[in-house]
Amino acid sequence: MALISVLRTKMTKWVVGAIALSMGAFIVGGDLFGNGPQSLFGDEERKVGEIAGNSISLDDYQAAIQERKNSYILNFGRQPGDRENATLEAQAWEMLLSRNAIEPQYDEVGVKVTNDEVWDMVQGKHVDESIKNAFTDSSGRFDRNALIQYLKNIEAMPVGSDARIRWDIFRGDLAPARERLKYENLIIKTSYVTEAEAERDYHNQNDVAEVKYLYIPYYAVNDSLITVSDASLKDYYNKNKRKYKAENTRSLSYVAIAANASPDDSTAIKEEVNRLASDFKTITEDSIFAMSNSDGNSPFNKYTVINLPSTLAPIRESLTEGQVIGPLLEDGTYRIYKISKITKDTVYNAKASHILIKWDAATPEGKKTAKEKAQKILKDIKGGASFAAKAREFGTDGTASTGGDLGWFYKGQMVKPFDNAVFDAKKTGLLNDVVETEFGYHIIEVTGTKDNMSYHVATIERTISPSDETLNTALRKADSFAADLSGVEEFKEKAKKENLAVFDANDLGTAERRINNLGEARQMITWLFREAKVGKVSTVFDLTDTYVVAVMTGETEKGFKDFEKVKEEITPLVKNIAKGEYLKAKLKGKTEPLEELAKLYSRDAVVNSSSDLKINTNTLPSIGFDPVVIGAIFSLENGKRSAPLTGENGIVIADLQNKTEAPAIGDFTMFKNQLMQTLTGRGGYYITEALKEAAKVEDKRYKFY
Repeated sequence: MALISVLRTKMTKWVVGAIALSMGAFIVGGDLFGNGPQSLFGDEERKVGEIAGNSISLDDYQAAIQERKNSYILNFGRQPGDRENATLEAQAWEMLLSRNAIEPQYDEVGVKVTNDEVWDMVQGKHVDESIKNAFTDSSGRFDRNALIQYLKNIEAMPVGSDARIRWDIFRGDLAPARERLKYENLIIKTSYVTEAEAERDYHNQNDVAEVKYLYIPYYAVNDSLITVSDASLKDYYNKNKRKYKAENTRSLSYVAIAANASPDDSTAIKEEVNRLASDFKTITEDSIFAMSNSDGNSPFNKYTVINLPSTLAPIRESLTEGQVIGPLLEDGTYRIYKISKITKDTVYNAKASHILIKWDAATPEGKKTAKEKAQKILKDIKGGASFAAKAREFGTDGTASTGGDLGWFYKGQMVKPFDNAVFDAKKTGLLNDVVETEFGYHIIEVTGTKDNMSYHVATIERTISPSDETLNTALRKADSFAADLSGVEEFKEKAKKENLAVFDANDLGTAERRINNLGEARQMITWLFREAKVGKVSTVFDLTDTYVVAVMTGETEKGFKDFEKVKEEITPLVKNIAKGEYLKAKLKGKTEPLEELAKLYSRDAVVNSSSDLKINTNTLPSIGFDPVVIGAIFSLENGKRSAPLTGENGIVIADLQNKTEAPAIGDFTMFKNQLMQTLTGRGGYYITEALKEAAKVEDKRYKFY
């Protein structure tokens, strides 16, 4: 039964059932961050945020993380890795947002879900769709008897069993999910679209304008003709300050000292893998030996011709049981392969290329034309033409660009006529006739006859990595650099003296995890926002074979970016405004044809036209996105010319040749429904964002994570 998959996908980020596992009590309840005598932080310092006036402690957050981890472990049967942990931490915060900012709203409006409703969703008249999908028989109908039997089996299971826990989590999520749905519907159902709005949308979609226009881009005016003062820059900044909102960000500079493997390290690893290769030949427990000695994640696998490692694929026909291949150096990693066992599988694989010729219409005449075309191409290939070249020239599917190559595929993967033709082939080569499928006519070249061999391969991987001695040397160098160092200028001076490159990372937010090409660098962000101040130099950060020392260089407070920080960004915008005024002054009152104006005022100017411009398109040929200009065009009367219009990227003069309004219709229901669908589709997101904004969320997780 597919219910387990449903249980996994059903756990949304907002509605998460609580499960109490003993490991949670250990991790969350330890003394390290607790209230006992060994506590490192006081109550205020242990605060990770505030949501809707509720203080969120480190304990609260860790408990939420543990809930997500417990669910992950139950679903995937393993501990989450670093990447998964980052996702789980984000989900935990979203869960706390839901509990503190969203779920309290249910009580305020009287939303609740009774036990009877939950029973009804599980096995009553209104069974939850995910349950129905899990208990659908081969005919596509919901099998209620199978569901009832499953519920009886679940009830008979021990309370602590994995299947029982998954079901309890799933069932526990039904009520909160229904509460959320009821709450959103209460708000969304208040949305409405007026007849006037629907009529306007009808005209936006169907009114058409024929227009000819002159476009002079701002870059057509030489910068030397334009001067902008600090006063005009500040005036623009003050008028458009809302564009330059800023969250609290900080900046740093850093040096990175890589601990690269030395020649001695490489020699030592090579000697070790040679010894392992020798031992591999005589060892009997291949999988255990590979798992004990490999740095890789796949020490023992079963392969078919489809997924055999690229090193082994070309020599697969000569592979024998017990054979050891390697050590081979591939992308900085030594690999040793041992063929533990070669068997025959129940599934066959084959390899082929094809040229698909589709018919224009699924009529006898259309099919006949397509077949004749395919047969002619087949005849040319039989006469010596390149199959791949013909595929690139005539192929009509995604394989055309690769010469028609489909690679290896298993029996049953393709449509039946194609499948049969390839797997019935006794030898490689071009099939004698075209093959018809529901997609069209195929010219097929079998490049690998059916094969059901499987290969059990043990693999030892050893990456050339720095030795402890090399790591220690790099660490000592980083420690020496950081010692007795303070101030940005002193940091850069010392880096220059020691021939170390200084890298900048500006405007980093509290949620950042990566810095430039350093990869996972969360510990640097935590330091930057928890301990750092401008000019303070960090201790050494260990970032997997790279040691980093950083200095905080600046900070932007939450609010608006400082004028000086955005001055460079604002300058070209203000220059464009000045260029627009310059061009408008030169064009004012001009009545010459647009082509003549283009010649007079700029070699970069273009004259273009559109015969089917609609107001809801927002773009014009050669101009691009410019809704303001398009709106101005639709405000013109037929045969009239616009004044010079200030566009996004240049000045536009438009001659409206004709505007055709869509004919009046009596029923705008379709347009009303379209607008309503858009409103309701975005409703859940808007509700969530509004509640989060009202909750005045203060997020200080960066102090700990």
